[in-house]
This record gives sequence, structure tokens and C-alpha cells, in this order.
Amino acid sequence: MKERSLAILKPDCLEKKVQGKVIQHILDAGFEIKGMKLMQLTEDSAKKFYEVHKERPFYGELVAYMTSGPVIPICMEKDNAVADFRKLIGATNPANAEEGTIRKMYADSIERNIVHGSDSPENAKNEIAHFFSEKDLI
Repeated sequence: MKERSLAILKPDCLEKKVQGKVIQHILDAGFEIKGMKLMQLTEDSAKKFYEVHKERPFYGELVAYMTSGPVIPICMEKDNAVADFRKLIGATNPANAEEGTIRKMYADSIERNIVHGSDSPENAKNEIAHFFSEKDLI
């Protein structure tokens, strides 16, 4: 059954100019892009998106990082999209990521890890709705 997931190419991805390579990895892994846009997150939008982490010590730094430059949210679809994308991107800490994963190839650190991926189908629905309305999606 087809499932949707959200990716966000983070500011460090765009700073390094590897967004095209990351998108190609997504396509090569069989994902169909349903929506994609280049944008600058506002502080309010980033705070709302990462609200689940608001009690954690890194929350302020995460919001500051995610608003430090443009990002590219991507709604994508395929069978088992959430699990397959998590496998494709690798561990949050690139030092622990498997060879061939996006984070192993392009990320510098746990804080600057190139890409966000939804962690459950339920969260994917909420995260996609944060950036896209149904009319925005193909």
C-alpha cells in the first residue's frame, strides 16, 4: 500500500549545494515526489514543527539552525515510504550511519545532518500538512 513521508533538505544541504544529489537518491530509491518547494522557515513555523522537542536541551539550537537558511520540504510516496526513507537517510548521527546512506555521504554531524525524515506514518501526515495542503500535492 502506498504511503507518504516528508523529507526536509536542511540548510546545510543547500549550503553544500548537494540538494540535487539528495533528490536524485530519493528518486533512485523509487520514491515519487508529490510536492516540493524551496522556502525559508520562520521562527514560529520551526517552533511549531519541532514542538515535540520543546522540552529538550537542543530545541533552541534546532530552531535557530532550521531558520538559518532556506530548506526544501518534499512530500514523497511509495510502499513503506516512512521506513524506506529512514533506511535511505541513515542514522541521525552520520558517524553511526551505514555506508551508502545520505547522511553518511553528505552530513557533517548530528546537528548538521542534511535531511529530516518522518519517523512514523502518523507523524508523516502531520508533518506533510505543516508544509502542504492537499491541493499543493500531485
